[in-house]
Amino acid sequence: MPRRRPGALRAERSPRSGRSSPPPERIHGLSARTSVAIDRVERLSGDYYVHPGATDRALRRYRAFPQPPGRRPRYPRDAECSCRGCSFEDVRHARDVLAEVLRQLPPRSRARPARQVRALDAGYAERTPPDPFAADRQWRSDLWWRRRPTGGPG
Repeated sequence: MPRRRPGALRAERSPRSGRSSPPPERIHGLSARTSVAIDRVERLSGDYYVHPGATDRALRRYRAFPQPPGRRPRYPRDAECSCRGCSFEDVRHARDVLAEVLRQLPPRSRARPARQVRALDAGYAERTPPDPFAADRQWRSDLWWRRRPTGGPG
């Protein structure tokens, strides 16, 4: 019996037969490698709010908050519901999720998203006034993005 070529043997095997899920969606502005690392963190995280797709959603919400452009101050609003989906109405929650994901990412994969978040932080800090009484009102007043007044024209 003739020997079978290695290429023919590989062609018969199903590609990536051990993989149980499709590759993750690439997050806008990030490399495929970073998107895969973020997907891994989201899937393995024990945090209720860090789930597959949470980082992309948090980045989109955090990017959209300072819109429309202008000089008028913006005020974060509390989410009406604390479930996984509705909680992203509060931009501060989106920033909390980004902080948690960045904390769990390996250093090499953390660099690019950290730069994006720092740039978004600058826009957020510029458009939101500080709250001098936040330490008394906020449960996480140690986080600078939580030390902003809520309500007002949003």
